[in-house]
Amino acid sequence: MTTVPQQLRLAIHATPGARRTEAAGAHGGLLRVRLAAPPVDGKANVALIEWAADVFGVPRQCVQLLHGGTGRHKMLAIALADAAALAQAQALVAQWMGAGADKGRHDGRAPGA
Repeated sequence: MTTVPQQLRLAIHATPGARRTEAAGAHGGLLRVRLAAPPVDGKANVALIEWAADVFGVPRQCVQLLHGGTGRHKMLAIALADAAALAQAQALVAQWMGAGADKGRHDGRAPGA
């Protein structure tokens, strides 16, 4: 039996130049992600891909920037192992979207990590 990878498409509002890279709630129906990289020479895009790979537990090559390379509004495609991983990722995104930007750390890690 083989498992077919599942794909999560994630609409992002990127905010480069932040103190740290983290999810920061919703922004007009998009997930706001603060990026600790400047918007220069693709550094913010690299930081976004690295963040997504880290929080969703996939290799960087499983995260693809579909569009928005030069703007704040971006679309990521994240290949996940199976339907269970997809459901877990969707629940995490829903948690971030429901959280306000002022409610603390939303980078997918426990406080103090």
